[in-house]
Amino acid sequence: MIVCVKSFNELTTKDLYAVLQLRSEIFVVEQNCVYQDIDGKDFNALHVLGFKNDKLVAYTRIFKPGDYFKEASIGRVVVKKSERQHKYGYSIMEASIAAVKEHLQQTTIKISAQKYLLKFYNNLGFKEDGGEYLEDGIPHMAMYKH
Repeated sequence: MIVCVKSFNELTTKDLYAVLQLRSEIFVVEQNCVYQDIDGKDFNALHVLGFKNDKLVAYTRIFKPGDYFKEASIGRVVVKKSERQHKYGYSIMEASIAAVKEHLQQTTIKISAQKYLLKFYNNLGFKEDGGEYLEDGIPHMAMYKH
C-alpha cells in the first residue's frame, strides 16, 4: 500500500470522490448508520490516503489541535472490507500518527473510537479515557496517545 498525505486543496476530484465513496461504503452502508458524513470539516483536515494498485483502500483524516478536539486528532479511520486481511488498518494508522508528528508537530492525539475497535487502538498505543458514549447510535470511547 502506498500512503500519501494531502491537504483538502491538494486532493484531486478523483481522490475526493474515492474518499467519499469509501467512507459512505463503510460508515453508512456496511455499518447501517445514517449520518452526515460530509460535515464541513474536511476543508481543515489533512487527508491520509492509502492506495493499492491505484485504488483507495484505506483512509483517515487528521486535525490540528482546536479544529476538532482540543488535542490533535485522527478520525474517519476506514479500510475497504475486501482489504482488511492485509492489516492496512495498522498501516494507515501508523502513517497517520507519523503525519500528526511531522505535519502538526504534535505528540498527543485524541480519537473517538468505536468501542468494538478498542483492542486495535490499544495495539497502536491508545488508552481509553472516560466512559462509553453513543455517537451516531454506535458505542464509542475517547482514547488518547501521548
